[in-house]
Amino acid sequence: MEDELVASGRFVRIEARGERTGLARRVTVGFVEDDEGPPGALLVAAGSSDTAWARNLVADPACRVRIGDRSFDAVAEPLEPAEHARAIRGLILRYGTPAEGLGHGPSFRLRPVAESTR
Repeated sequence: MEDELVASGRFVRIEARGERTGLARRVTVGFVEDDEGPPGALLVAAGSSDTAWARNLVADPACRVRIGDRSFDAVAEPLEPAEHARAIRGLILRYGTPAEGLGHGPSFRLRPVAESTR
């Protein structure tokens, strides 16, 4: 099911290194495009500060992103408070009330560093 969500372009898959194990870990999350950031950047947010994928990105911001038929390497940049609020607002507008639990954890800009497949 998650593969179909990623293939549809409605959700993004993030692959990052586990903060404790160093092994590749994958998560599928909602996103919004960052219209005010660098070209191709996406905004994502965790529901709490102890969310594993968010801790992984804090420990090592290098990640791999897949959305639709596109994959690219990215760097996860923690958002400042104003950007965090914009990301949360965008996620709630895009995904509806289930996204209302967001905002208590960190949020990130996934900034592309190299496009590899289209």
